[in-house]
Amino acid sequence: MNVKSRHHLRADAIDDIEDALATNLGVDLDADTYERVEFDDSDWDVVLVDGDPLVLYVEPGDDDGTDESEPFLTVQGANAHPPERHVVTVDAGAVSFVSDGADVMRPGIVEADDDIEAGDLVAIDEESHGKFLAIGRARTSGDDMVGDSGKVVESIHHVGDDLFEFSV
Repeated sequence: MNVKSRHHLRADAIDDIEDALATNLGVDLDADTYERVEFDDSDWDVVLVDGDPLVLYVEPGDDDGTDESEPFLTVQGANAHPPERHVVTVDAGAVSFVSDGADVMRPGIVEADDDIEAGDLVAIDEESHGKFLAIGRARTSGDDMVGDSGKVVESIHHVGDDLFEFSV
């Protein structure tokens, strides 16, 4: 990943990130420095929070109805600051697939928050240890995710991808 630009965020941009994460995920992110990193070869931007890539700006989904990218936690961010909402939990059988970047299928899901709506960003964790494996976009509501067949979460960022391996 080639860095195109890097700059410190203004106070209003920091407030927007902190408010969005608190509202959508129940995460209280409080840090000394916030730096936005834009890449030449990527559809996303990252915010370094006290030097760590904890926040990801994700382009809106097709059915989102907005043109603005939205802040969400990276996999590292979710593991450092576990979200209380917008979480999808997978069983042990799905871990290797999700960790490799596969979309999440209904049979692998053991639990999903009822407040998830189609188009929402979600954090995907595994049931055994509670570690977050991926970030994705819901294709259906949370109360419709557990079942026998079908793809329900599109993977956006996962353990081991370029963003996960990115270091400053």
